[in-house]
Amino acid sequence: MTSIYKKIKTSVKNNHKLFAVLIDPEKIVFSDISSFIKKVNSSIATHIFVGGSTIEENVTKKIVAEIKSHTKLPVVLFPGTINQIVDNADALLFLSLISGRNPEYLIGKHVESVSELRNTNLEVIPTGYILIENGKRTSVEKVTETKPISRSNIQKIVDTAKAGELLGMKLIYLEAGSGALEPITTDIISSVKRELKIPLIVGGGITNINQLENAYQSGADLVVIGTAFEKDELFFEQIKKIK
Repeated sequence: MTSIYKKIKTSVKNNHKLFAVLIDPEKIVFSDISSFIKKVNSSIATHIFVGGSTIEENVTKKIVAEIKSHTKLPVVLFPGTINQIVDNADALLFLSLISGRNPEYLIGKHVESVSELRNTNLEVIPTGYILIENGKRTSVEKVTETKPISRSNIQKIVDTAKAGELLGMKLIYLEAGSGALEPITTDIISSVKRELKIPLIVGGGITNINQLENAYQSGADLVVIGTAFEKDELFFEQIKKIK
């Protein structure tokens, strides 16, 4: 079976833009999952990401099982804590918070997670995770006790992304944070994309189709949206598949 990462790389090579719907297990009502995933299936979504900053034990596995019973889209873990690593998903973004300097989120949590990963067949994708300031304090900032990079310091963002690539990361993820007041600017996206030879993910603060298109046109290979759907599922109407 072709790996999820190889499919992402092939899509990038063919200039096929990817789209992930992020589901936070703490924010979705279990009984609403089937109807929500039906809308995801009719949209341009190519992936479903599952994860959040803080989730109770055993919740993620139940949510993933329910999601997979209603879709053939790959389900990728986007974990904020070790207890979100479950064996019934398809892949895991092995996130290293390279924008911060807290060793726990650079390598510490990863070491702790190895005992869990040994018991799974998850495809593990090393991902350089870069938090960018968006105008308000995010849950990622609170949980990790790190500071985001200022959006005005584009060179530092670019250099951080490139350093992640040189360290062997397979993906770079630019994150404005859940519920960000503003999405990551087109200047930041395009500047980072020019330096990278690996796929670029962009998420946070995208709440309408224009912002989505701007992210793609600036160089995002995969765009992640979560909060926009939590606030207004009518957004799905704007991103339906063309039949």
